[in-house]
Amino acid sequence: MYRILATEGAAKRCEFTTFHGTVQTPVFMNVGTAAAIKGAVSSEDLYELGCQIELSNTYHLHVRPGDEVIKKLGGLHRFMAWDRPILTDSGGFQVFSLSSLRKIKEEGVYFNSHVDGRKIFMGPEQSMQIQSNLGSTIAMAFDECPSSLAERQYVQDSVDRTTRWLIRCRDELNRLNLLEDTINHEQMLFGINQGAIFPDIRIEHAKTISELDLPGYSIGGLAVGEPNEVMYSIIDEVVPYLPKDKPTYLMGVGTPRDILEGVKRGVDFFDCVYPTRNGRHGHLYTNKGTVRLMNAKYELDDSPIEEGCGCPTCRRYSRAYIRHLLKAKEMLGMRLCVMHNLYFYNKMMEEIRDALDNGCYASYMKSKLDGMAEDNEK
Repeated sequence: MYRILATEGAAKRCEFTTFHGTVQTPVFMNVGTAAAIKGAVSSEDLYELGCQIELSNTYHLHVRPGDEVIKKLGGLHRFMAWDRPILTDSGGFQVFSLSSLRKIKEEGVYFNSHVDGRKIFMGPEQSMQIQSNLGSTIAMAFDECPSSLAERQYVQDSVDRTTRWLIRCRDELNRLNLLEDTINHEQMLFGINQGAIFPDIRIEHAKTISELDLPGYSIGGLAVGEPNEVMYSIIDEVVPYLPKDKPTYLMGVGTPRDILEGVKRGVDFFDCVYPTRNGRHGHLYTNKGTVRLMNAKYELDDSPIEEGCGCPTCRRYSRAYIRHLLKAKEMLGMRLCVMHNLYFYNKMMEEIRDALDNGCYASYMKSKLDGMAEDNEK
């Protein structure tokens, strides 16, 4: 069940009730590709960091350890000791990111595994079967993510096929949810809007998939190299044609600014590897811009990453100590940085929800962006 609690312009403050608990939106999903957050962050840590939803990757878990293995062990929630919602992406993004290792056909996609080169076939039915074995809360439809540089005819053909695949995904997941040995009989399917940077293709696709009355919808194929302003323009075009009484998920986005801009345009769900990937390299988000801990000026800095931050890292450790750990290639350094960044993102989402509750999102967004624009490294 999806309930709108407050609005401000296109921005929405909502609650989304699932089999594994109620999610307060807007929300940032913490990315644990292979059922783990990179940087040695545990499921137990995620509770302390304010994570509401964890996101894992269908393709990667299918390759290793295998979705059948995870099903035999009781499903993904039990496997990774996490009892809150999990969203699994469909493997469709790997159609884009592993372009040198795949061949797309109407029936699905033929891959060569990036791990050992073995041949893999994944179509809509296989993606749903894998995600059903994982038992995630939300399963993403299997789609193709065309390049933002692709020619119009290729994009149109790809989108038409993605629509046909979505119908197959819906029918297969409905069948799987009725099977006796299914882990999560209430697994939900989110459809994906595609169309590269062609607004008319995007809008027509949004209209078409909205008619399927799915539990939620996402906007895919953005933040893949196009300018930010183009991405924002596409969101402006598409969101009005997606159901307002269902959650809207902007896939793979993004920076704090991108999230703030997305919320302004009516987006509920976000995910991105930035806080974990950048954290592992000592790039840390603060309300006064980015701190790059490897810089020499932090060698004797005994202050926390950000004064007043309530994360486990800032409550205990100094910039100088964490910089030392990173320089010494101690895993603890990466862990502390990733924990700070995830806390920053989850805390920002809490602030966004509070601002929407209080009818002051526009002023909050301006203040947040102005503060981060200062940039510690100038």
